Amino acid sequence: MLRRLLIALGLAAVAGGGLGLVIIAATRQPNHRTLRSAGASPAGTSVPSTQVSSVPTTTQVPGPPTTAPAPGERRALTGRTIVIDPGHNGGNASHPAEINRIVDAVTLGKPCDTGGAETASGYGESAFNLDVSLRLRALLELAGARVVMTRSDNNGVGPCITDRAAIGNAAHADAAISIHADGGPAGGRGFHVIEPVLIAGHTEAIVGPSRRLALDVRDGYGTGSGMPRSTYAGHDGLDDRNDLGGLNLSTVPKVFIECGNLRNPTDAGMLESPAFRQRAAEALAAGLSGFLSGR
Repeated sequence: MLRRLLIALGLAAVAGGGLGLVIIAATRQPNHRTLRSAGASPAGTSVPSTQVSSVPTTTQVPGPPTTAPAPGERRALTGRTIVIDPGHNGGNASHPAEINRIVDAVTLGKPCDTGGAETASGYGESAFNLDVSLRLRALLELAGARVVMTRSDNNGVGPCITDRAAIGNAAHADAAISIHADGGPAGGRGFHVIEPVLIAGHTEAIVGPSRRLALDVRDGYGTGSGMPRSTYAGHDGLDDRNDLGGLNLSTVPKVFIECGNLRNPTDAGMLESPAFRQRAAEALAAGLSGFLSGR
């Protein structure tokens, strides 16, 4: 059923209408190979209280149109909770003192957040991340899922990386995904999905399910988006890292995805395209659905 919903929604371009979203927090980052993570507060906490700078709790943001499911149609993700984390935030780069504050990412201390990469034409990663995340949110909600966003506009600062995992933990998410686009070498192409590694006392419970999530997201995104697997990071579209607080501190299955390389001209042309961003969202929705349905 989700496939029919994805196909139906994929036929529509993103409309300029608004979707009212209640935000919980926000973030962003410049070079993802150096600073990419999101850490968390203790499991079971409510909305983190360590936000760097608050943004309005309700805002109107553009997103894809939604349509009601056909009468009697089963919504495949009903009862599931998914956390979507659009990496970085539009105000991060102009607030260096706030985002450069060092926080505990378990294996090392890292800046609270970073500014994110951009294409040669100036299209920023934080804008890309949010756009794809809002499209993905609409698709998942059409399928019946409860979706929690870590931010819902691109005008804020923070929160710190340590709050992003905390949001997923507090939501008791069935799956969490952090959306990014890499600032890799200009000669490198493609996407890769980052999964957590085993860290004693922290990730034992999520390494297995996160691996399955990574495989499903990789396969869904690779099949549906048209973006090739990375030629410069990881192997076969997968990478594992121990320096990302968003994975190290998560208590729920979680992955990061680098949807493409903003610094590669071919990838950049795709990432800047609204049509591609819709395909990317549909492909991610298919991957998440595959994981949650146990395929």
